Amino acid sequence: MPFGNTHNNYKLKFSAEDEYPDLSKHNNHMAKALTLDIYKKLRDKQTPSGFTLDDVIQTGVDNPGHPFIMTVGCVAGDEETYEVFKDLLDPIIQDRHGGYKPTDKHKTDLNFENLKGGDDLDPKYVLSSRVRTGRSIIGYTLPPHSSRGERRAIEKMSIEALSSLDGEFKGKYYPLKDMSDKEQQQLIDDHFLFDKPVSPLLLASGMGRDWPDARGIWHNDNKTFLVWVNEEDHLRVIAMEKGGNMKEVFRRFCVGLQKIEAVFKKHNHGFMWNEHLGYVLTCPSNLGTGLRGGVHVKLPNLSKHAKFEEVLNRLRLQKRGTGGVDTAAEGGVFDISNADRLGFSEVEQVQMVVDGVKLMIEMEKKLEKGGSIDDMVPAQK
Repeated sequence: MPFGNTHNNYKLKFSAEDEYPDLSKHNNHMAKALTLDIYKKLRDKQTPSGFTLDDVIQTGVDNPGHPFIMTVGCVAGDEETYEVFKDLLDPIIQDRHGGYKPTDKHKTDLNFENLKGGDDLDPKYVLSSRVRTGRSIIGYTLPPHSSRGERRAIEKMSIEALSSLDGEFKGKYYPLKDMSDKEQQQLIDDHFLFDKPVSPLLLASGMGRDWPDARGIWHNDNKTFLVWVNEEDHLRVIAMEKGGNMKEVFRRFCVGLQKIEAVFKKHNHGFMWNEHLGYVLTCPSNLGTGLRGGVHVKLPNLSKHAKFEEVLNRLRLQKRGTGGVDTAAEGGVFDISNADRLGFSEVEQVQMVVDGVKLMIEMEKKLEKGGSIDDMVPAQK
């Protein structure tokens, strides 16, 4: 199945040593884990859909790594990738997800009523709240390996599922290839539009093929619930709103996801999930919940404090600039989100954000008044 340039059966005429990639300058999880012995053992295996070891690792071979962020350096092409290539992927998952072992079981909890608080984050400090995740549809290969027909089938089912939503979820689908200039500009202004991937990580893994065929964006009329179709995952689901009501954002996220899955299940195509990896997604970094719950929060004083990084680590949170990964913060505003994906449930991860941000706002207020926060530094969660 010639989906990518790595499908070359003549390579097996060469020894594993001849074919083994040069990873000497690499800083990613794949390069750390891929020994010659593992390459030898797995190089002639493939999944039922035809995804090979070289497909798994290509993005990490072509992208040696990031100076600040340890990238993963591999992708899955289908649900079976994680089983067929487990000798490589289990150590990567363990390394990336804080020692998560091949025998560990993941917890899923999408009952929004289990979240404590979250409707009381101070809106003077919290500018916006959002929760996002990815979902993969059973029976189809994942975006690095998808065929045109598969993508179109996923888009068709997604449109059916999304157009059946009503009430607060009623909305409209915008296919990328048929979008008017006006619609495109509006989606850019709303920060909703995803464009053809320019990231070499995505391109090297084959996710940009046939762009923009069968890609699109759906959002509800209130612009508080958004679904991307056929980007890095089959579905990316995002709930958001201005202000600090994370409880309401998480409720909408959970209810919307469950409504969408119910329609897919009617077609016998639920979402990929197992009790070890949780929700199965393209990038091993997103396994588990795939969830990133984040707020844009003003912390001009705390962010300059010597203990800021330590506080984030202890709360199991991470910071980004508000423009996304690799951007600097402007005006002391940071995007603060959960650091974990695997091993903690959705409710637990959002709870960490709610509790942690609340504490950091208290710290910020104390620093504004010239006080010390040394006695407020939390224990390690």
